[in-house]
Amino acid sequence: MSVTRRQLLQSGLGVTALLLVAACSRDDGPGGPAKRGGTLRVGALGSSARVERDPHGNLSNDSDFLIASLVYDALTVPGADPTVAPRLATHWESDPDHRRWSFTLAEGARFHTGAPVTAEDVVWSMRRLRSVGGPSKMPVAENDITADGPNRVVFTLPTPNTQLPQLLRLMTFTVPKDTTDFTAAVGTGPFRLESFQGGTARLVRNDQWHGTAPLLDAIEVTMFDGVTALGNAALGGQIDLASNVGAIAGRTAAGRGDLRVIRRANDTMLGVAMRTADGPFADVRVRTALRLGVDRTALVDQVHSGFGTVAADVLGTADPAYDTALRRDRDIARAKTLLREANFDTGRGYPLVTKAEVPGEVESAKVIATQLAEIGVKLDVQVVESAAFYDTTWLKAPLYTVSWGTNDSVLFLADKLMTSGSNRNETAYRDTEFDAATAKALAASGAEYEAAVREIQRIEFERGGYLVWGMADGVDIAAAAVRDLPTLGGFARVQLERAWLA
Repeated sequence: MSVTRRQLLQSGLGVTALLLVAACSRDDGPGGPAKRGGTLRVGALGSSARVERDPHGNLSNDSDFLIASLVYDALTVPGADPTVAPRLATHWESDPDHRRWSFTLAEGARFHTGAPVTAEDVVWSMRRLRSVGGPSKMPVAENDITADGPNRVVFTLPTPNTQLPQLLRLMTFTVPKDTTDFTAAVGTGPFRLESFQGGTARLVRNDQWHGTAPLLDAIEVTMFDGVTALGNAALGGQIDLASNVGAIAGRTAAGRGDLRVIRRANDTMLGVAMRTADGPFADVRVRTALRLGVDRTALVDQVHSGFGTVAADVLGTADPAYDTALRRDRDIARAKTLLREANFDTGRGYPLVTKAEVPGEVESAKVIATQLAEIGVKLDVQVVESAAFYDTTWLKAPLYTVSWGTNDSVLFLADKLMTSGSNRNETAYRDTEFDAATAKALAASGAEYEAAVREIQRIEFERGGYLVWGMADGVDIAAAAVRDLPTLGGFARVQLERAWLA
């Protein structure tokens, strides 16, 4: 029987069984039945200047996030259907008002030291996540996260929220209570840290993991500062898996019998954040003009080599509730008219800040600048280091490129990135109608939820601060012997605990 995401979130039933079915599935292809043993050598993007050991910190390196996701357990993780799956929490349920949520921890869960995981450890970790990361990472206030016995954690919200299990995915890593030094990386995950140096780590199997035991003996994660070096390492056999290496390397590898190309549909959003609070793009007519001035199909073809799809300025295209009827075609004449009506100064240039963080990001900025010149908007593409970008550009500049994984709902991204209270409001967006629609969706279910999510998308499409021109497929390159790699879009690519070597 099919269980929808909404039914699961409302009932909290059947979660453990779904996890066990997913965990026990194995790819018994040409390599034969799944077998135990071996070391998987993984390459992931990252910068030494942004290495972060704190699992509650800003894990902007792919390499850091991969390591943390294998060493630590989040309460919930991305799933296929439903889109939220259990991890450290195996069961959850709410009261009828969806304001008090109880999460039951996995039986037998232990830290890598052998110490049992208690509700107090989880409470302390979730409160710390709120303190360090703010409401965007933990939507529940510190004092409203409490223990209910040794293995249950309760989250109490001031307003109804039917989506909390999904909002707790990925970043809700648990550490031993009172931990302040994360050098040893003591977690509860399927692998434990054996060594770490400069962003490169060796992880070994945790045979005491509460889930289905991994088959790999170890995973070695090597950090690469660019997609070219990452792709060359995979093509040259220095690594077994190049994570999120991009379409160009994928096309190169496609004709080789010793390599496999894993294509994760609708994986990453590449777009532009336009500051709405003040500055040259505060006028909605100007933002609409920029949206009308880009050729989205050409961008997908040029930047993603066709490994992607066109989007229409709304985040959350992987959500079943995404409105596929939304469409924005290029209209140069209308764009020019809007700029004239807004008295936009086309005589000066405007910086478009970008960084080489994900495949195609810098290239997309250059193509967008060329396209928008046709409507009279002069953009000066400025490429900066990622560390400098987050220090001086992010959340501040009038115009800059952004990227987000797509395996999240429209509501998740709206709540995290666009509501007035978000500390990651990249476009400085303040819209009372949007805030009200988001709050309504968080409290709703069924037809009321669907209607509220459609309203969120309508507002984003009409007057939001993002130019979302397309979604990139995720492209990994793997040695032919690597099996059972993640295929979900977004940051679900870090879930390597099921992988094995033929």
